Amino acid sequence: MDVPLPHLDRPFDYLVPEALDADARPGVRVKVRFAGQLVDGWLLERAESSEHPKLAYLEKVVSPVPVLSPEVARLARAVADRYAGSLADVLRLAVPPRHARAEKAVTTDTPPTDEPAPGGTEPDGSPADGTEPDGSPADGTAPGGVPSEAADAGARPGGRAEVDPRGWRDYPAGPALLRALTDGRPARAVWSALPGEDWADRYADAVAATVAGGRGAVVVVADARDLDRLDAALTAVLGAGRHVRLAAADGPARRYRAFLTARTGGVDVVIGTRAAMFAPVRRLGLVAIWDDGDDLHAEPRAPYPHARDVLLTRAQLGDIAAVVGGYARTAEAQLLVETGWAREVVADRAVVRARTPALAPTGDDPQLARDPGAASARLPTLAWTTARDALRADLPVLVQVPRRGYVPSVACADCRAPARCPHCAGPLALPSAQGTPACRWCGRVAAAYACPECGGRRLRASVTGARRTAEELGRAFPGVPVRTSGREEVLATVPGGAGLVIATPGAEPVAEGGYGAVLLLDSWALLTRADLRAGEEALRRWMAAAALARPGTAGGRVVVVADGALAPVQALLRWDSAWFAARELAERRELGFPPAVRMASVTGAAEAVADLLAGARLPGDAEVLGPVPADEGRERMLVRVPRSRAAAMAEALHAAAGQRSARKAADPVRLQVDPLTLF
Repeated sequence: MDVPLPHLDRPFDYLVPEALDADARPGVRVKVRFAGQLVDGWLLERAESSEHPKLAYLEKVVSPVPVLSPEVARLARAVADRYAGSLADVLRLAVPPRHARAEKAVTTDTPPTDEPAPGGTEPDGSPADGTEPDGSPADGTAPGGVPSEAADAGARPGGRAEVDPRGWRDYPAGPALLRALTDGRPARAVWSALPGEDWADRYADAVAATVAGGRGAVVVVADARDLDRLDAALTAVLGAGRHVRLAAADGPARRYRAFLTARTGGVDVVIGTRAAMFAPVRRLGLVAIWDDGDDLHAEPRAPYPHARDVLLTRAQLGDIAAVVGGYARTAEAQLLVETGWAREVVADRAVVRARTPALAPTGDDPQLARDPGAASARLPTLAWTTARDALRADLPVLVQVPRRGYVPSVACADCRAPARCPHCAGPLALPSAQGTPACRWCGRVAAAYACPECGGRRLRASVTGARRTAEELGRAFPGVPVRTSGREEVLATVPGGAGLVIATPGAEPVAEGGYGAVLLLDSWALLTRADLRAGEEALRRWMAAAALARPGTAGGRVVVVADGALAPVQALLRWDSAWFAARELAERRELGFPPAVRMASVTGAAEAVADLLAGARLPGDAEVLGPVPADEGRERMLVRVPRSRAAAMAEALHAAAGQRSARKAADPVRLQVDPLTLF
């Protein structure tokens, strides 16, 4: 039943009246009477009898279309168990809300046929090889590997068209990956894309190889801009009408129509944002995700699943292929490689050097000797001259700025104390050069602001945003067109020729022929964040921007305003995110942080958190850390267990939450397993 109460997270038996017998098929939406109320539900299974002697009848079949496939139902149950959540919450994410008009527009004369998932699972739905979907062995031993080079080179079944590997030839294991996809083998790959790589075309090749083998594919990207790019690439390779896109931003009617098209077998390929991670595709042969480190892949609604983990769980349950790709590599992806669950697909170092732009930091000793002010300057001489030379060569220049807006943070000009709102203590910001300071939290204007520390009334910029940067560079390079790309307006592409593009991370447009120069400013804003993933996130954003530059042999240059001795900067200069990911993973193992361990966050009022943990039968080797202050007067406790005990921890926390909901406890508690933010 669609009831958000943990203690009701189980199936219930109902009688099917004769009038509804034909429509009451597994997977349909129904309405049932429960506790005197009419509630929504899902029909999971039909049975001849029940152990309960007295049953109520189904009240209504909302629609005869079985929108919930058995494969997605099994996946939803596995995701709910992994994240200590309820099946009803996962099903809300898996199946979009019904849209009657869109449902009528899709042909449903032939009902969906539900084929059993391929081998690789036990009768209870658990992985047959005893491993977790992210490659962590349940018994502490190394899991089985993926197809070897020798197996990839094996004979191909007759009658299947050969897919041209094209750009995959730059990666030694790339052609073998495509052959495995065409042959229907469960190859698992962690792909590190080269600079300048058209990742959408490479994913289109992988999907085409899967379709050539008679199977379907699901590809998940972070945002609408990436989705448009992948949509165009797949249309060029497969042709129009061979795939659908699922994204919440497309609107309820279009999204539901696309969902039903996939559910009824109208297409074999579904692409989309995280809304597509549960897409119902028959004979699924490939799941893939691009840029898995982007925080947009994390679902903000309970039980807070991550698209990468959902897809890997799907690959494990169905024994199908999986590809995790990006310019940078996360610690989670590195864990897949180190445990043997996936193989890395990388280019040779000679190819990497040929494709990489010339990279240089501004904070190393040679640069400081030539420009002593580079240590404190926002735009050191090296960055300025690099931009000037590219503009003189009639090439575009990309400037990445971590913060949007004009001046998102100000401080007292006399004592440098951060300027805070006198009403809510939120940070003050300047909307424009002549604007009045206003609070970023409550929106109140602080026209008569006086510093509580020294009484000063003058303000200075603490952080410079994208619009202020565009204004400053426009004055530094008069006559050069300046464009901005950020949250307010995202540019997809920019024309070739001299010009400045000021963009926030994730909004960098593609330039025709590549950028002549890429400047990475305000690196401190990324590296000094109080976040476990600060270095990893900084490197991911830098590599995504640097990948848009021309190769060094064609005049492409990248300047990062940072000390070259820092590990993320070193990884960027060598274009070796695998080295940095391995380093990050080793440090997290030593410190006991995810993904080396499993950790759950329990947030709520102090009494509620203590009550839940007191009733949880946690594993004996579980560590309870905290409490630490959270937002809005709440506190947070962390529960840490070895990866092999993750299922036991999730089950214990979910059971404890069910006990509290059965007692009708007043104060809510939020449970998150492996949250992106721990501090």
